[in-house]
Amino acid sequence: MDLRIFTEPQQGASHDELLRLAQLTEECGYDAFFRSDHLMAAEGMYTHQAGGVPGPTDAWSQLTALARETSRVRLGTLVSPVTFRAPGLLAIQVAQADQMSGGRVELGLGAGWYEAEHRAYGIPFPPRRFDLLEEQLAIITGLWSTPVGKRFSFTGEHYQLEDSPALPKPVQSPYPPIIVGGGGPRRTPVLAATYAAEFNAGFAGPAELAPRFERVREVCAEVGRDPTTLRLSAALTVCCGRDDAEVARRAELIGRDPADLRSSGLAGTPAEVVARIGEFAALGVSRIYLQLLDIADFDQVELVAAEVAPQLG
Repeated sequence: MDLRIFTEPQQGASHDELLRLAQLTEECGYDAFFRSDHLMAAEGMYTHQAGGVPGPTDAWSQLTALARETSRVRLGTLVSPVTFRAPGLLAIQVAQADQMSGGRVELGLGAGWYEAEHRAYGIPFPPRRFDLLEEQLAIITGLWSTPVGKRFSFTGEHYQLEDSPALPKPVQSPYPPIIVGGGGPRRTPVLAATYAAEFNAGFAGPAELAPRFERVREVCAEVGRDPTTLRLSAALTVCCGRDDAEVARRAELIGRDPADLRSSGLAGTPAEVVARIGEFAALGVSRIYLQLLDIADFDQVELVAAEVAPQLG
């Protein structure tokens, strides 16, 4: 089971704070350091600093910087919305980050959902975003797959590329892993089965997520893909403590109820968290994204690495 640290920097985090956490993630032996791709703090979510200060950081600018300050841990977004960047530009940004990391980058791509942040920064929020997502996936993989010296063109309803040199190329071959996820029963599984290396679902218990994983397996079979070639992952809020009092303290700090976290996340003592992860493993999940809402809680990062990870095999 891979364990990955997953952060929400829009809730208030400086680059230096995230750099320290990313380096700790690497030192503790986690598989990857991921971040969300948002431009404004989300209401109802724990805010690390009052008002979300110092404000948002651009996901791919920051991941490229982290690529030069880390050496082993993988880096990526969960997930970048298609509304933020044109696909050609995103393909260049991710390929460059992959080069600068020595081939450690992964791209989570989604349709986008937070309309308020689009209004706040003057970014269009069109209604047919799944159409954009489908075209972006086709364009990005097409650009990366085009042999050096050849040209790539694309004519779609939303994007047109003409005679692109399709450069630069990422280090990873054929290209960095793509993550697609969500709860939609129709289009999301098809896009994951067609383009993704990984399907992600989250923030719910095993019983709720099981049908999503089963559905994407069914779609893989329908399109002629071996379902075992699509990795399944879950994103879950983590709240681990040495005893119930520590769990309660951590839950209170991030404004969450311990019982709710035990139901929809990973909460409890290390033994409880190990057992809960086992329930997800039984569904075929082989990677867990630990949503760390308090990015200053280095002790919890170290606790999970020391007392949970060694028991997962």
